[in-house]
This record gives sequence, C-alpha cells and structure tokens, in this order.
Amino acid sequence: MTGSNEFKLNQTPDDGISSVKFSPNTSQFLLVSSWDTTVRLYDVPANTMRLKYQHSGAVLDCAFYDPTHAWRGGGGLDQQLKMHDLNTDQENLVGAHDAPIRCVEYCPEVNVMVTGSWDQTVKLWDPRTPCNAGTFSQPEKVYTLSVSGDRLIVGTAGRRVLVWDLRNMGYVQQRRESSLKYQTRCIRAFPNKQGYVLSSIEGRVAVEYLDPSPEIQKKKYAFKCHRLKENNIEQIYPVNAISFHNVHNTFATGGSDGFVNIWDPFNKKRLCQFHRYPTSIASLAFSNDGTTLAIASSYMYEMDDIEHPEDGIYIRQVTDAETKP
Repeated sequence: MTGSNEFKLNQTPDDGISSVKFSPNTSQFLLVSSWDTTVRLYDVPANTMRLKYQHSGAVLDCAFYDPTHAWRGGGGLDQQLKMHDLNTDQENLVGAHDAPIRCVEYCPEVNVMVTGSWDQTVKLWDPRTPCNAGTFSQPEKVYTLSVSGDRLIVGTAGRRVLVWDLRNMGYVQQRRESSLKYQTRCIRAFPNKQGYVLSSIEGRVAVEYLDPSPEIQKKKYAFKCHRLKENNIEQIYPVNAISFHNVHNTFATGGSDGFVNIWDPFNKKRLCQFHRYPTSIASLAFSNDGTTLAIASSYMYEMDDIEHPEDGIYIRQVTDAETKP
C-alpha cells in the first residue's frame, strides 16, 4: 500500500538490489545497482527507466561522479571498475580489484573516486584520466565506507573502523574498533563532517564522533532498533542501510524487518517510522535537497533461499516534520 506521498518505480531489477544513489545535483535521477548484473538510471518524476547497462557479474555498488558520469564496481567473477557516460551511453574500463568491489564513493573535496573491496584494499582513482591513484591495505575485507570532507571512514570485517585522510594516505589517521559487538553492516558520515553512524547485523546503531578529544568522545552513544516482538519473542534484525538528510543532519535507517526509521541524533530520538515494506530494506538514499527518499525493499537471503516478496524501489516525498530535529 502506497499513499499519495509515495510510489513504486517501474522496471526494477530482477534480482537483489545492492544500492540506490541520487544524482548529486537533482532528485530527478536515481542510479540503481543490482545482483542481476545491471545498473539502471531512472527518471524519478517520470517513473521511467532511462538507461540500463550490463556488467558481466553482480554489481555491488554504484556512484555518480558528476551528473553525467556513473561508476560501478563488480562482484562475483567480475571485479572490474567501470565508468559510464550517461549522455553518450559509452563505457570505460577504469581498473580492477582482486576480489569483488563492495563500495564505490566519490569525494568531491579531493576529486577522487574511492573503491573498497573484499581483497582487503581501498583504491583511489583519478576520475579525470581515469586511472588508479593508489592502493591502500586494510586489515580485513572492506564491508562499507563513507567519505566525510577529505576524510575516509572504512568499516571492515573484524569490527574494525579506520579513518584516513584522503590528501595524505601515507598512514592511518585513526584506528578504531566498532562500539557494537557484532559485524558492521553500514557506515555513513554526518553531512556536517563531525562524525559517523555505524550499524550492525544485530539491530543496533552507534553514533560516533571523529574528534578524538575525551570531551567529544563522551558524546558518543549507541541504541537498539529494528527489533520486533512477535509472539512474545524479540526478533532482532540487521540494520542494512543508513542515509543522511543533508540539510538537517538527521538520518534514516533501514532494516531486515522491512521498516524505515528516521532519527534525530542530537536529541537521541526517533522522529518517525514509515509503514512496513514487503521485505528487507537493502539500501536507502535521500536526495541532495532532502525532499525525497529512495527505499530499496529487497530480500537479502537472511533465511536462505525461501519464497520472498518481489524486490521493489519506493520513492517517498518526505516533509520537514519527518526529518527536522
């Protein structure tokens, strides 16, 4: 059931949705990567698919470099990074990792694309050439990463978190351990560059600050979410997705319980919860202006290969009442 403030996109992928990302300058265009080996570009207001291009393997993440160029990273047997010109429909092979590419992000401050892979490295790419601009070892497989100004926050297996300075990758700026005791699922940086939010597979979210001084570190906290009482038993779900509202610095979380919540990190409270979606929330993206939220409802095989509702992408218009602290 979708209300007047929400609709479902047409022509969505045929298999799991790995990532949804809005264009950097408009809420008109949405990029979607999928395990069905495609990346799709949608014209959101028109509810049409503008472009669809194939990879030879599952695509685990995608990102806009600028409004007319998309980058994507392959999983499965295809560990290549490709750049696609959305105007001419031409593609370039930029480079590769030695294992699936899990994350692709663009850092406008330093003008560099960043990829994180299960090969335990982060690679930087110069989008102008495009070519590799350095490879940096991480302690474990990279599960998630986020760019915060000129800093890069990397979440790996083994609950490790590393903070790098993208202008000087000669050493790790900070080595941390997740304050949550289970595997890290997603990290996203605050738009105000003060810190980041980290989620785990065990229904918890941590709000962390980058400034290492003790008085700032005192402000960090964690909370439980995406838990449901069913027949008096508490079911605990992974928190798969986080997206920040660029204007208000509030954030949305999406869990395998099929719910999306919006949180006010400053007053430590939930602002709202939307209706339950048909299956797990795999990815979330606010548009740059914060008016629109893209919600990927896509089964993530938490219970192995069982019958599950079909994957869908929902576009929801959000109000200040739902997103303002």
